[in-house]
Amino acid sequence: MSFAAGDPAGTDGAGAVAPTVSVLVPCYNEEHAVEETVRQLDDAMAVVGHYEIVAIEDGSTDDTLAKLHALAARFPRLRVVAHDRNRGYGAALKTGMRNALAPLIAITDADGTYPIADLPRLVAMAANFDMVVGARTGSDVTYSTLRKIPKFFLRKWINWIVNMKVPDINSGMRVFRKDMAQKFVRILPNGFSFTITITISALRNNYRVHFEPINYFQRKGKSKIHPIKDTLRFAQIIGRTGMYFAPLRILAPVIVLLLAGSAASLAYDTFVLRDLTEKSLVLLTMSLNVGIFAILADMIDKRSGI
Repeated sequence: MSFAAGDPAGTDGAGAVAPTVSVLVPCYNEEHAVEETVRQLDDAMAVVGHYEIVAIEDGSTDDTLAKLHALAARFPRLRVVAHDRNRGYGAALKTGMRNALAPLIAITDADGTYPIADLPRLVAMAANFDMVVGARTGSDVTYSTLRKIPKFFLRKWINWIVNMKVPDINSGMRVFRKDMAQKFVRILPNGFSFTITITISALRNNYRVHFEPINYFQRKGKSKIHPIKDTLRFAQIIGRTGMYFAPLRILAPVIVLLLAGSAASLAYDTFVLRDLTEKSLVLLTMSLNVGIFAILADMIDKRSGI
């Protein structure tokens, strides 16, 4: 389906009403949960009116693709887009955005963890915001302790970068404007860090972001998250995105530590050794270099915009 030039807004070339929201569902080895997910989405989104469900099959090795094609025959609102190989969660969402017909994008997972019944509420709230995030802070949240520990520190770091409290840094249920996301698409990663990156990007660029509490359930099937590897990747992505949009806030702690080390070394040289050592000069030079680099990076960020 495509829009013809000169058609009235909100219609396609055949005169059919175009969807107002596209629900993207990345699917990778979700043969046991995808049917229930599609059924719940089709039931829940009925109150929205004009919508579409875009399932992105990401090179699964099980029967996910076959099940999706069978479901597409039963659910007219469902479209299936397939990758030839596994490319990653973020890559699936970017493929979904390219194929989405609506100006509003909603995303959710196919593993049964998110309360799909709440999605229409988030869609309705998106009329007043650029992005509405379903924050997993509701009354019924099932989350492993192993994942809570690293996320506590990652969330603190993100709070510092964006200069506000972020209740959920990488929720996979959210609604956002397609044109906003497209501005950041060149820096959005192909892996699970997609959601962290778009959260930081939107907040640092002063888009209107609202965090709405939702519940979070035990997933169906085996998790694709690797706690250690993915936590390290999340930290890398947070640092990279922070340097892109907030270099001064990222480097400020480093500058303070270097200046403190310089002051301590100079004091030791002055009052104990009574001689200026190379160590003090190196620390002071590093402090000045990092400080100048941070200021220049911040100036470039402010001039370039996004």
